[in-house]
Amino acid sequence: METLVRTLKDNRCKITPQRLAVYHVLKDNKNHPNAEAIFKMLEPSYPTISLATVYKSLELFADLGLIQVINLGENSFRYDPNPQIHPHIICTKCNKVEDLSEDYFKDLVSTVASIANYTITKQHLSFYGLCPACNSH
Repeated sequence: METLVRTLKDNRCKITPQRLAVYHVLKDNKNHPNAEAIFKMLEPSYPTISLATVYKSLELFADLGLIQVINLGENSFRYDPNPQIHPHIICTKCNKVEDLSEDYFKDLVSTVASIANYTITKQHLSFYGLCPACNSH
């Protein structure tokens, strides 16, 4: 939370209870929730919070580099509290999103840069398939 408060102050953004609550719900969440799920988690404790406030807070956090947005396509976005670039694996049936260890791909960026003769400035690596639960049905 210190990082959030410091970053908001440094960027002259308001520190509101709603923003703090959105970040608090997301910061330790490994499920990569969407905005609607975050809203539903907050609604009992913050009955006046709106879905628009949740979306605006998440957009601000992404712009400030505090979180990562995962685009699942067709306007479906999930939010990752880890802003560092890292690969994900996504279930095409239940839309579960999980982190993959960067260790598996540590040489990939330099290999691609070498092959393509590009200076890589960022990357987004996702794998798609069926999670164990969906695969067993």
